[in-house]
Amino acid sequence: MTRYFRAYNKPGRANTTKKVGKALPRFLDRLDTTGGFALVRLWRAWDDIMGDMAQFARPLGHRRTTIILAADDPIVMQEAQYLAPMLLQKINAFLSEEVFDKIVFELLNGRVPLDGAIRPEAPEPPRKLKKPKKLGDLNEELDPDSPVGRCYRAYQRVFDDE
Repeated sequence: MTRYFRAYNKPGRANTTKKVGKALPRFLDRLDTTGGFALVRLWRAWDDIMGDMAQFARPLGHRRTTIILAADDPIVMQEAQYLAPMLLQKINAFLSEEVFDKIVFELLNGRVPLDGAIRPEAPEPPRKLKKPKKLGDLNEELDPDSPVGRCYRAYQRVFDDE
């Protein structure tokens, strides 16, 4: 009976074990043909990359070589247009290659940016008004056609609806 042994010392193969933490990033980089992992790193590091500008321009997404950034205010959006070349330079420097060649700014309008959830402040629930004890006592004293009299009667109707 003949035995066959596999030789592990062939060229290109090493007879050593590697840690998963070192092997996995190279493996995932080969699987990522669209550059999605690099973009996730970009979204997560947005505040560090942009510095003070990060609060004014938040990432919304991208279309091919165009990055879409959002602003809360139209005036801020207009001013950010002038900073687009600087922003592009910082983004492409972080990605170590020229991935984007254009920036488009849009208003946030309640959308959630990709670098984290920015939730608008929840409005306070309306307070329950207490009906004044002597409401209606001034009806006889105020002229019903005067602005003050009409306002007083409108205030009374607020409590009549309850």
